[in-house]
Amino acid sequence: MVNETRRDRDAEGRARNARPRDGLGRPLPYGAPGVERQPEGVVRTPAETLREAQRLLDEGKPFHAHEVFEDAWKSGPQEERELWRGLAQLAVGLTHSARGNTTGGARLLRRGAGALAPFTGAGPHGIAVAGLSDWARQLADRVEAGPTVDAATEAPRLRR
Repeated sequence: MVNETRRDRDAEGRARNARPRDGLGRPLPYGAPGVERQPEGVVRTPAETLREAQRLLDEGKPFHAHEVFEDAWKSGPQEERELWRGLAQLAVGLTHSARGNTTGGARLLRRGAGALAPFTGAGPHGIAVAGLSDWARQLADRVEAGPTVDAATEAPRLRR
């Protein structure tokens, strides 16, 4: 008897979980209503990236905002990759914090703040780098000390 496990695949044949997800990116049972997933590999301008990510953060969907930042990180110019990676880490840190993973959430929030540090003076694309770094460190401290946070009410402002 062969125990065969079938994996979900995307249109290109890559493994991709087709289960619907909630606003924090947690898988839901097949057939359950979920949040529409962000398409992968979308190339946006920095302004479009920030606008879409802010919308998702404001709606309490930091996991989905992380995917938008990840596209910018992978498609943007080399000199900005650490900026977008840091923003993605902040979004996924908020995701983990809202899911109740205090250790992982705090760690990612601090890692994202550290990744943004080289951009503090420049603040490219109107990004509030210093404010975001302060927000991330303060939230990390609160997450470690207390209850799960609400992603929508904790959403940071990305631009000055």
